Amino acid sequence: MQKWKRRTVAVVRRLLTCAIVVIGLLALVFVHIRVELPSTEEITKLPTTHEIEHQNLQTEENWEKELAPPHLSKTSQSARKLDGASGTSNSNKLWKPPPNRDYTPCVAPSPYYTPPPESRGYLLVHTNGGLNQMRAGICDMVAVARIINATLVIPELDKHSFWQDSSNFSDVFDEDHFIDSLKNDVKIIKKLPKELAHANRTVKQFRSWSGLQYYEEEIAPMWDQYQVIRAAKSDSRLANNNLPPDIQKLRCRACYEALRFAPEIEATGKLLRDRMRAYGPYIALHLRFEKDMLSFSGCTHDLSPEEAEELKSIRENTSWWKVKEIDPVEQRAKGFCPLTPKEVGIFLSALGFQSTTPIYIAAGEIYGGDLHMADLHSRFPLLMNKEKLASAEELEPFANHASQMAALDYIVSIQSDVFIPSYFGNMARAVEGHRRFLGHKKTISPDRKAFVRLFDKYEAGTIKDFKTLANRVIEIHRRRYVKSL
Repeated sequence: MQKWKRRTVAVVRRLLTCAIVVIGLLALVFVHIRVELPSTEEITKLPTTHEIEHQNLQTEENWEKELAPPHLSKTSQSARKLDGASGTSNSNKLWKPPPNRDYTPCVAPSPYYTPPPESRGYLLVHTNGGLNQMRAGICDMVAVARIINATLVIPELDKHSFWQDSSNFSDVFDEDHFIDSLKNDVKIIKKLPKELAHANRTVKQFRSWSGLQYYEEEIAPMWDQYQVIRAAKSDSRLANNNLPPDIQKLRCRACYEALRFAPEIEATGKLLRDRMRAYGPYIALHLRFEKDMLSFSGCTHDLSPEEAEELKSIRENTSWWKVKEIDPVEQRAKGFCPLTPKEVGIFLSALGFQSTTPIYIAAGEIYGGDLHMADLHSRFPLLMNKEKLASAEELEPFANHASQMAALDYIVSIQSDVFIPSYFGNMARAVEGHRRFLGHKKTISPDRKAFVRLFDKYEAGTIKDFKTLANRVIEIHRRRYVKSL
């Protein structure tokens, strides 16, 4: 009997020992799992460094040196790339680069292309408009000089437009690079020779959107009378289509290879780009809510009566703006107005961009300042611009020169992960084209006409909830993704 009891006690002890060992092992495994696996909250949470950067946006920051990239773990990067507020896999498409469809840059001249023939005279060019309008005009004038066998004198930039910018060509562009890179296409000189100061010359306003025949039959024969022809305007003087392939290629070489920004602008632009990159993938938003555009277009939505009157006065007193009486409601309904900052914020949210998305504002001074930016800032606090990314000392060489400041925005925009223009003007077209040339980088062009209808219904309560609005916006722009990308 005692022997049986001893055996029973031994068995119980073994069972208890095994149970304790199993409990201990389970505890160790549980602790290991808790340590190794981040929680759901940790997966979706931005890194602390980024949060600190976020909180500091209430005051403008100036940096004396380049920012070090915030620490981003693999986990937080994955969470960032969910993009949309809903976190669905569909919103990954927002950042996804478009397919190139086997298209590649094609700018090399054909085997039949010859060096420039002997020059018959000198072509002077007075450019007009803002930076991107002047850029396009300069590229056209390079092609025109080739067509009419002219020596091109470095173009004169517009100093009398709305911006009153006193910049010369060499202040904005790399003059020596421009001349050297086109030496096999067109002879280019910096100044007209002194001995031609009193030569026979004429001022000619070339016809808009003209083809090869116009320049060969109407302009080239003028060399029989004149040694110098001055083009009074440069914008839209050459047709876009039905030109010889080598002329089209020359325009592209001029635009994307020869017309490089001045070294100081290139260096500062790349510095701004790198500082923006420190926040991760970013949107470059061309927010054309500026005084000149609003007054020119007659758009006053979301403005006070005093602001609307100020813009009307500017339009009436700007002599080269021909249209004076504009119905702002009709303009907006037709999609002819830039989106307001508030509309842009709702548009980005509807597409699915997270509130933590870094956004670079590629623009001059926003009309109305913080008052009109408040709604966009509340939705996307990480709004940056030149003045926040660089110190006053770093920007001082370009201050009071609209073209040079616009060039900085251009550099940051063409290198962004996504480019979104609030209005399809010269800057928007130039940047989208350059991004395609560089490798089909993503551009999202809002359908302003369709969007403002939806926006107004949402504001009026006809569309009851934001999810319905978002679904409509996404559906409307699905085809535009395909078309523009």
